[in-house]
Amino acid sequence: TNLAAIARHSTDLILVAMAQMIVMLTAGLDFSVGVILAMTSVVASMTMVALWSGYGSGWEAIAIGCLTGLFVAACIGLVNGIGVAFFRVPPFIMTLGMSSIIFGLALTITGGIPIYGAPESFTNIFGYGTFLGVSITIWITLLCISFIFIFINFTKVGRYFYAIGGNLRAAELSGINTRVYIVGAYVLSALITGIAALLITARLETGEPNIGANYPLLSIAACAIGGVSLLGGVGRVQNVVLGAFFIILIQNGMNLMRVGSYLQMVVIGALLIVAIGAEYFRQQMLSKAKK
Repeated sequence: TNLAAIARHSTDLILVAMAQMIVMLTAGLDFSVGVILAMTSVVASMTMVALWSGYGSGWEAIAIGCLTGLFVAACIGLVNGIGVAFFRVPPFIMTLGMSSIIFGLALTITGGIPIYGAPESFTNIFGYGTFLGVSITIWITLLCISFIFIFINFTKVGRYFYAIGGNLRAAELSGINTRVYIVGAYVLSALITGIAALLITARLETGEPNIGANYPLLSIAACAIGGVSLLGGVGRVQNVVLGAFFIILIQNGMNLMRVGSYLQMVVIGALLIVAIGAEYFRQQMLSKAKK
């Protein structure tokens, strides 16, 4: 039972970590994944509540609400990508600034109050539904993992992400329209984060403006543990999935040991420092070996 709960609980971080990995492949960072979760959750919930009459399954309201939430997520990713690619704003500054803007908007729209009243079918299926004895959430996550794995490893666009992160100048000289693909990376990252937001919303049964506060740190930690380089051009989907799952296992173990949530933040921060330090040391050793 505990392992099943871990698998279901890890899906959110796995999706957000894969989204973070896509941006990191292009030598970027996305600190706005947390507010993308929040804004997607809020907009999707408000749309469902506005369209649902209170009777029936409400599938039309669910579909329109989900699409609206994903559209808003894509718009945030688009703004991030344009700022980084066309205006040359450093990714750290651009996404951190967007985090403040979007979080302020989410709180303004909701007044800091969760949004209740979404159709019950949304929660019953996407929050707690099962298929063949396995949670629907896990099936959706597996589909996303398969899609991202194929996209990154077997498509031209995925290889361009590696090329841009590995050497931006060389990619430009090779004829790659680097600005367009950097924007695409941020939009795709935001869409994947939006899917995670919808699954979290279904499980919580509310649209929450505060759900994503710790996800930027956790997603970067999962990527670092999975071997994704902060300098770009290096990373594997399967390793990031394992890195995210490892973090959830650590958190679950600490919960079973009744370790306080504040101390858990200390442990996760220490894991991030160790993982990035180990990656930096590995890069230094490789550089010396080449020389």
